[in-house]
Amino acid sequence: MKKFSKLFAMLCVFSLLLSSCHSYTTVVGEGAQGNTEEKSWNHYVIAGLVPVGVSDAKEMAGGAENYTVTTKQSFVNGLVAALTFSIYSPTTTIVKK
Repeated sequence: MKKFSKLFAMLCVFSLLLSSCHSYTTVVGEGAQGNTEEKSWNHYVIAGLVPVGVSDAKEMAGGAENYTVTTKQSFVNGLVAALTFSIYSPTTTIVKK
């Protein structure tokens, strides 16, 4: 039983070390035509299952027809989630026009 406990603990540690930040990108129209960026945090609770406040990419684009939207969990977002034991799990939305 002690050997199983050690193995389980090692697997838990390795799974934490191998986790990474995630991101996904959406291109609208022709995609970003310049270097203007708008950033906003999205707020989720209970390990990201319940959205509390999510940014509107179309509103952030300010009427632009061509833009790129990237939503990701940055290092800071992950740190905040870790410190709150994933009760609060933010992500960041970046709209590049």
